[in-house]
Amino acid sequence: MTDRLPHEKGFHISWDQIHRDSRALAWRLDGKGPDDGQWRAVVAVTRGGMAPAMIVARELDIRTVDTISVKSYHSGGGKADQRREAEVLKAPEASLMGDGTGILVVDDLVDSGKTLELVRSLYPNAHFACVYAKPEGEKQADTFITGVSQDTWIFFPWDMALQYVEPYRGKD
Repeated sequence: MTDRLPHEKGFHISWDQIHRDSRALAWRLDGKGPDDGQWRAVVAVTRGGMAPAMIVARELDIRTVDTISVKSYHSGGGKADQRREAEVLKAPEASLMGDGTGILVVDDLVDSGKTLELVRSLYPNAHFACVYAKPEGEKQADTFITGVSQDTWIFFPWDMALQYVEPYRGKD
C-alpha cells in the first residue's frame, strides 16, 4: 500500500525510549568537550530539545542550562509546503554563548536541518547534538543517536495521548 498518509509511517517514541536514547546521547558526548573534556553549558532548542537536554545535563553533571527558541514550522507540522524561514524567538545570554565554544546545543530531532543551520550561524563553535536525525539534516548535527528515513514521522511522547487506533487492515 503506497497511498499512506505521512503520519502512517510513524516512529512512536515512549517516555522510556526518549530517556534511554537521551542517556545514550550523553554517554556519547561524555569527555568530548573542549575544556578537559567538559562542556560549559547545555542549550536546549525549544521545545522538543528540552527533555533530552535536561537528561544530558543531568548525566554529564552540567549545571548551566539555557534555551534557544526557534520557530520554523506552521502549526501543520514539518511538510515542505508548511515550512517557513526559521526565526529566533528567544536567545541565550550573549555572555554565556560567545561563539559557542564549550556549548552543547541539544535538540530532539534534526529534520530538514534549517533550525540547526540557523543556530549554527549564531554559534559556529558550539557542538550540535540530537537524539534523532533525518538524512536532510544529518550534516547539521555533530552527534546523534538514531537515524530515521526522511519520510518517517516521529511521534514524541509529549505530543501524544492514548486513544483508539483503527487497525491497519480490516475492521473486524
